[in-house]
Amino acid sequence: MAAGFKTAEPLEYHRSFLKENCRPDGRELSEFRTTTLNIGSISTANGSALVKLGNTTIICGIKAELANPSVEAPGKGYIVPNVDLPPLCSSRFRPGAPGEQAQAASQFVADVIESSELIKAEDLCVDRGKLCWVLYCDIMCLDYDGNILDACIIALLAALKNTQLPEVTINKETCAPEVNPEKKRGLTIHKHPVGASFCVFDDSIQIVDPTAEEESLSTAQLTVVTDEAGRLCSLHKPGGTPLSGEKLQGCITRATARQREIQKLIDKVIRSVKTEQ
Repeated sequence: MAAGFKTAEPLEYHRSFLKENCRPDGRELSEFRTTTLNIGSISTANGSALVKLGNTTIICGIKAELANPSVEAPGKGYIVPNVDLPPLCSSRFRPGAPGEQAQAASQFVADVIESSELIKAEDLCVDRGKLCWVLYCDIMCLDYDGNILDACIIALLAALKNTQLPEVTINKETCAPEVNPEKKRGLTIHKHPVGASFCVFDDSIQIVDPTAEEESLSTAQLTVVTDEAGRLCSLHKPGGTPLSGEKLQGCITRATARQREIQKLIDKVIRSVKTEQ
């Protein structure tokens, strides 16, 4: 009977739970799904991370390449994020060129990198005006069940913290770069931005970390990104019903608590990998 009700009247089905301050999967309204993290799982990448947020699964691989800096910014390198939502992660996505959602997610990640100062582009300069690193951050969804933005930011942050770059020196005589893969160093991570995404039901009830079904039934979506200092790095609200200042403040407070949880998780995983090595 419940399955039939869920299929025929999905919104009413969800409302029957929300009335009792819980959700169909048993979570409270302000509860995130279980979050798990693995790092360094792609041996061919300079850094990588795999994140599971409930069923939503995201993998991020960082590939570093040497390039010439731009004339406008001779002392800076580049960070190039790309979010891929392939058909394998959900039947909602089609093969071919990136769809609107993938493009919006890539832009969101690029904005977070810039506004949070997670990494400074100056740190990627090898030889001013001549040589710099380009970090290609490929983020792919393997299983889509809502809230990919939070999972993308966790995967990106963990993968960058796992990234090792080889030492590069410029040969004085030939002026050619020489790479020493034996000597590696990690990146300097200046800030630790973490996202918290919310959905609004019936213009009033707020839930955190929505599943794909909850996203599709909501009247508005919102992602808040904060760093360890509690600073608001980014606020992403693609249309939908307006939110009061009070509700927004509640989201920011929840986001700062989430930031602490995730930073602890990343540090713990990195420590455990170091002890294994």
